[in-house]
Amino acid sequence: MNELNAEMFRNCFAGKRALVSLILVAVIGFAATASLVGAETKKPTSVAVNRQLPKEKQTTLGLYVTAAQAYEKWKAAPDKVKVIDVRTPEEFAFIGHPEMARNIPFAFVTYQRKDGTIEYSVKLNSDFVTEVKKITGPTDTLLLMCRSGARSAMAVNQLVAAGFKNVYNITDGMEGDKVDDTESVFFGKRMRNGWKNSAPWTYSLDPEKFILIKGASKQTQ
Repeated sequence: MNELNAEMFRNCFAGKRALVSLILVAVIGFAATASLVGAETKKPTSVAVNRQLPKEKQTTLGLYVTAAQAYEKWKAAPDKVKVIDVRTPEEFAFIGHPEMARNIPFAFVTYQRKDGTIEYSVKLNSDFVTEVKKITGPTDTLLLMCRSGARSAMAVNQLVAAGFKNVYNITDGMEGDKVDDTESVFFGKRMRNGWKNSAPWTYSLDPEKFILIKGASKQTQ
């Protein structure tokens, strides 16, 4: 594990509940290796107006909305605007999700028990683009969301490379950015923005709206 991923592991794991936290760590650490989704594409000038966004949240297309704006955009045209949640099925189920969102994971986490420990690895969803095409039309607007805007940016770039034109990154994701006021009792918590803090969401699961990977877990004696 390199120094960047090790630091992300420490920050994510502290104070979290074990299973969901380790899943998040594995996926977010994996997302840091942008080379896995292809060579970086030169960004258009439209990105210049969004330089305040962290680099990992920027996309080659340069289309962005906040979670609050995404909800309003969907309400205005629910038949033509699709909200796609690219987090893992575990995050979708246990952390919550927008009721209208379809869960098409950008990557899966696999794990196995061995000799009293749990080993984790990350697997790209090779069917990601194919699954998106199944639920969208050529004129649809796509709003992509992850935890806080980094994985969804990578997913947007992959769709753009596949020919999609109208794909927005929800820059604050489901959980939002961390509170940075050291005087706040919520310091360090993801409560500044995000769908959870600005639009309706649910824990209820519609089996037609999320995807599980076969054999995601196994136990080795």
